[in-house]
Amino acid sequence: MAQRWIATRPGGLEVFELMDHEVPPPGPGEVTVQVRAAGMNPADHKHVATGATDDFPKPVGYEVAGVLTALGPGTEIASGGGGVGDEVLAFRVRGGWTTAMNVPARDVFAKPASVSFEAAANLLLAGTTASEMLHVTGAAEGETILVHGASGAVGVSLLQQAALRGVRVIGTASERRFEEVRRFGGEPVAYGDGLQERVRELAGEGVAAALDCVGTDEAVDVSLALVADRDRIVTIAARHRAAADGIRAIAGAFPQSAAFRDGVRAGLIELAGRGLLEVPVARTYPLEAAIEAAEFLGGQHPGGKLALIP
Repeated sequence: MAQRWIATRPGGLEVFELMDHEVPPPGPGEVTVQVRAAGMNPADHKHVATGATDDFPKPVGYEVAGVLTALGPGTEIASGGGGVGDEVLAFRVRGGWTTAMNVPARDVFAKPASVSFEAAANLLLAGTTASEMLHVTGAAEGETILVHGASGAVGVSLLQQAALRGVRVIGTASERRFEEVRRFGGEPVAYGDGLQERVRELAGEGVAAALDCVGTDEAVDVSLALVADRDRIVTIAARHRAAADGIRAIAGAFPQSAAFRDGVRAGLIELAGRGLLEVPVARTYPLEAAIEAAEFLGGQHPGGKLALIP
């Protein structure tokens, strides 16, 4: 008998319950993963709180890393082959806060030996989001871009992926997170009053694109003031401003976004395996302490990713 966290209805963390569940033998196109680490993302809770869908009770969690314990008939994982005992990671899954689960094989990839289970379980949601933000804004070698929320999970992945493209990043952060921004190749700038002027001074020849990971009015207003082409401003957190101001909004639930993100998973895993894409992990928690972990994640600046360890 496995265990998993379920959201019983729309609401806050009070609707989450840890429950037993059966994991049947995998069918064709499926594999069974014994979870060694479950990634944690704000979306895990937000998609429950909004009640945007009515498919409750709803398993919680979108990405995991673990070990294959069974494969369905004639099934290979997305990276090819696969056998019992292989270390893997999976995204996008449904119900990753669990001890074991069946997963569509198309979403499962071999885990690089050099990447920990905790880091692997947190690589792809943030990493694919960052990759799409760079893609839709057309950030190119030699350009300067502005990233709002550069010390967060998506921001840190953005910094690293932009550096690999030869893109210069000015990243907003609190002053106590400046060293984190610098460590991953960005030039930090404090958000708050006077942000627009501080960015102009740093940018020199101007800002080619703005990538918003925080969703504040300040982030959108400064982006609009600094970037002439609204097609080169993207947000993952201010969809209401996107509609009002004619800037781009992307989300994993959008079919075009989902297709792009699925297509870049293998490349991001390769970068992580080569040591070119790091996932800072701040803390781990036992699976049964998921509520405590989610409360910490919901606070300001957790300082890196969190993982649940069954």
